[in-house]
Amino acid sequence: MDLLNIFNKFSGLTVMALVGESGTGKSFKSKLLAQKYNIDAIIDDGLLIQNDKILGGRSAKTEKTYMGAVRIALFDDKDHRDEVAKIIKKSKIKKLLLLGTSEKMVTKIATRLQVPPPEKIIHIEDIATREEIDKAIRSRQVEGKHVIPVPAIEIQRNYSQIFYDSIKVFFSKPAMLFGKKKNQKTFEKSVVTPEFSKKGRVSISEAALTQMTIHCVQEFDSKIRIKKFSIKTNNRGYRLVITIDVPFGKQLTGEIYKLQSYIVDNIEKYTGILIEEVSIVIDKITGVDKIIKD
Repeated sequence: MDLLNIFNKFSGLTVMALVGESGTGKSFKSKLLAQKYNIDAIIDDGLLIQNDKILGGRSAKTEKTYMGAVRIALFDDKDHRDEVAKIIKKSKIKKLLLLGTSEKMVTKIATRLQVPPPEKIIHIEDIATREEIDKAIRSRQVEGKHVIPVPAIEIQRNYSQIFYDSIKVFFSKPAMLFGKKKNQKTFEKSVVTPEFSKKGRVSISEAALTQMTIHCVQEFDSKIRIKKFSIKTNNRGYRLVITIDVPFGKQLTGEIYKLQSYIVDNIEKYTGILIEEVSIVIDKITGVDKIIKD
């Protein structure tokens, strides 16, 4: 039995995840996915949702800035994540669905909520057509509309300031049970317009990100020198490639991995952006020539 199965056995909790870029319709599809796999609770943008009710957490949709929303969605605040973790345990939830923009994001959410890592990760492209995804993206980019997978009454009670409209989704299974067709079920979802979507997305310039990375490296170890630095971006986050020189005698085992974590944790903490990957290339071991001459 592998570690994941052992973890699940003793926790009594199975975790799944739905992954897709921002605005591709994950929240809209999450309830249907939950019914298919008999999942009884969903984590979506900082909220814990069960049986059409908000059990706990804070909605990222209420934040005034995009960065603030990302921090909420990632459970960056300790009080926030501890509250939700306690409710998950107390409610004896057996199956949990995590929503996120990348596999890294849902894994980080699982770690922060003290639940097992997702044993099954489904991508939005697996359950939605290209037409559905494009429609969702247009609604997000042009109209600034977001979906929370709970009925309007829940949003009006808790977040009336961002409520916009509600939509009903009809879902029926063609399967027959005891010779009779199963009843059609209706799901209601709420459409909201967050403050940050009205004001536009906040991003960080490559120059600012470069400065922060250099600072992180120097703070971690002032003897490490950055030779080259490049940034790649997409909707899932930022990918950094750092080429460095390290002094001879530096214990590299484990230290490079610690440096990667240090850079990711600090940049995400202070900016709210998501660092998808940090690749470190060691170009040169400095000080070797001097030792040989001596």
